[in-house]
Amino acid sequence: MTAAETKNKKALSENELAQRIAIVKRFRELLIRQRDRFRTYLTVLDKQNAIIDSGSADDLLAYVELEEHIVADIFSIQKVIDPLELMYRTKNDDGIDSDFNVNDVEAIKTTLENLKNQAEGQSRNNRELISARMNGIRAEIRALRNNPFAMSSAYKTANTASLIDIRG
Repeated sequence: MTAAETKNKKALSENELAQRIAIVKRFRELLIRQRDRFRTYLTVLDKQNAIIDSGSADDLLAYVELEEHIVADIFSIQKVIDPLELMYRTKNDDGIDSDFNVNDVEAIKTTLENLKNQAEGQSRNNRELISARMNGIRAEIRALRNNPFAMSSAYKTANTASLIDIRG
């Protein structure tokens, strides 16, 4: 092997190493961003839970809209994370992961998975609470419709004149 070939091989490996480091850094950054979005989502779900109990429809609508926005962000970040994770796995399957720091990537992924599971559970709980609240409201409406006194009193008129003499 000539000196030029050795130099090219070394440059290539340095280039490869730089690519791997860039992939890991970006992957880690996106995982941290995703983790933060899930934490925000959990906070919104907790507040939404309290709003469901209080029965404020406008506040609930605002939290549902915020929840939809956060979920859309989570999905858009995940669309970037998936191919990046594939690149990360491909590059690290070579067995050369000791050249750069990837220690915390797995820890972040584990935390992210735990947050995701918590968010799914809280979201499921909120859906059940909303469903129960809606069933309660429907029962109240049926009870009002079936109450003959409520219906007739709403349409009863007192002894009032139906014509008014404006001529004097």
